[in-house]
Amino acid sequence: MAETLTLAPTADPRVFVAPDGRRLSPPAGWACLPPGDAGLTRRVKAAGPSWAVIEKQGRKAFSKGLWAPAETIERMRAALDAERSTDSYARKRAAELTRRERTHDAYVVSFAASVIAFLRFSPRWQPLAHTIAARVAAHATPVGSGTVARTERIPVEERAAAAVIAWMRHQTTAYDDMQIARVKGARREVRRELAELSRAVLDLHRRDTPHDPRGCTLCTAAAEPVASAAHPDDFLL
Repeated sequence: MAETLTLAPTADPRVFVAPDGRRLSPPAGWACLPPGDAGLTRRVKAAGPSWAVIEKQGRKAFSKGLWAPAETIERMRAALDAERSTDSYARKRAAELTRRERTHDAYVVSFAASVIAFLRFSPRWQPLAHTIAARVAAHATPVGSGTVARTERIPVEERAAAAVIAWMRHQTTAYDDMQIARVKGARREVRRELAELSRAVLDLHRRDTPHDPRGCTLCTAAAEPVASAAHPDDFLL
C-alpha cells in the first residue's frame, strides 16, 4: 500500500501539521475526499500518496478527510461505482449485511447476559435485572454508538459493568443537569462519586429484602420509557 501521511488540522482548512511539526499545504491538483466511504478511502490510499487529516479530541479521533490527487480520487470512485452497480456486488453486500446483523444480535444477547452476571441481583429482584440488562444492552450496543460496550480494549465483563454504571449515571442521578466546573479532572471526579452511589443502589438489589419501588431510583428508571440515544460520554470509564 502506498504511504499515507497522517496530519493534524489547523484553523486554515488547507494547512495541516505533520508529526514533526512542519506545516504543510496540499500540492497543486490534490483534493479532499470526505470521510464516510471506507471502501473508496482504502482504494485511494492504496493507489498512491495521500494525507489523512485526523483531529484528536481526548481519547477519540475524528477523520477530517483524505487528501490525494484529484485524478486518483475520481478514477477510484468511477471504478468502485462500476463494481457496486453489478448484481454480484449486490448479492455479496446483502450477504455481508445479513452476517453483520446476526453477529450484532448474538453480541447483544451475550452482552445482556454479562450485564445480568454483573448485577448479581437476588431472586426477588431478578425480573428487574432482566429489564435493566435489556435496557443497557439496547442503549449501549448499537454499532458506532461510541459506548464502552463497543470497545475491544477490555473484557466483556468489564464492558458490562462500565455500561451499567454509565446507564445509571444518566438514568438514576442528576448528572445530566449538573453544572460541573470546567476544570481538568472535575467531570471525572463527579462520575466517580456518582458511580459509588450507583454501586450502593445495586447492592440493595443483591439482598433478598423488599423495598418500595416508588422510592428507588433504579426501579423508577427501569419503569420509564426507553431512551433512544447513547450519551456522548458513555464510552468513558
